[in-house]
Amino acid sequence: MKFSTSSSDLLKQLQAVAGAIGSNPVLPILEDFLFTIDGSKLTISATDLETSIRTQLDIQSDSNGSVAIPGKILLETLKALPEQPITFTVDDESFAIEITSAYGRYKLAGENGQDFPTIPSPDGVDSIELPAAVLSKAITKALFATSNDELRPAMTGVYFQVDFSKITFVATDAHKLVKYSYSDVKSEVATSFIMPKKALQLLKGVLPSGDEVKLAFNKANAFFTFGDVNLVCRLIDARYPDYTAVIPTDSPNTLTIVRSDFQSSLKRIAIYANKTTNQVILKINQGQLNISAQDLDFSNEASEQLTCSFDSEDELSIGFNAKFLGEMLNVLDTDEVKFELSGSNRAGILVPSENEPDEEVLMLIMPVMLSN
Repeated sequence: MKFSTSSSDLLKQLQAVAGAIGSNPVLPILEDFLFTIDGSKLTISATDLETSIRTQLDIQSDSNGSVAIPGKILLETLKALPEQPITFTVDDESFAIEITSAYGRYKLAGENGQDFPTIPSPDGVDSIELPAAVLSKAITKALFATSNDELRPAMTGVYFQVDFSKITFVATDAHKLVKYSYSDVKSEVATSFIMPKKALQLLKGVLPSGDEVKLAFNKANAFFTFGDVNLVCRLIDARYPDYTAVIPTDSPNTLTIVRSDFQSSLKRIAIYANKTTNQVILKINQGQLNISAQDLDFSNEASEQLTCSFDSEDELSIGFNAKFLGEMLNVLDTDEVKFELSGSNRAGILVPSENEPDEEVLMLIMPVMLSN
């Protein structure tokens, strides 16, 4: 088997799928890329048995076939080569590989492509389509709120809730929660599933800027298709907690503030917070927000005042984890944000001052109890 292609084109496709190769694979062949040739199309696959990515590339080839090629050495070789045509020659018996470039020849040992794990195919699936930009935004807004607690596997992923004309993405670690909804989809079913964090990180890295993404799903797997890329991942088999129960239905006090000012002030004040709790205290009255923090162990203390709008006549003091609050402000992208509060021991709701058409964003943060 022999085929030729551009070194830079091949490298670009390999980098798109390389993230699916695990750091400590359970099988040696999982360290490889699977190359499958059919006519003038090369399909490149990588998997860690949980998440798989496939992409395609046009090549010049003399025959069909498949071979598994060690991923690390191939990537390093292509990164070190300037753009040029390269030729792969594969021994059909031993699967030995020789790569020829303008500089010389490089030999490496491949494996039988037939031994590569089978990547799940979309059988018995339902599907929807949504803009790649919307999916990318949802992933960006939700991923930071997932949990790292492996004892609660459901919360380590992002909950997808498909409801005929709307899709909702939810992530929570019990300290913070993000809910992002998009209401311009068409689905034949109402269902839900939990996507693993790693698969979403990989997906975000390869999503195009302008295309539509087809999302197909069954009880075991989710399949994302766009352009020449297919990403398949095994869903988390767990029950997601009832997140609606923790979202306050009545938050009578609304603070409206310039996001960038709030963000910058919070960053400075957090330097002086206790490193265990990261607690900052917000004291709010009608026209002013006071942000303060102290670390009694080191006699560190700081406070700043910001102008704000507050629609309550009563003063309110509430403590939050500065790290969590900062993460939320980082992924909101409006000039102003609204902070809906109902009391010093109740969750706060952070929302953009205005939502984009067909979108709704809600972020919840639990308070840190005020120190005496």
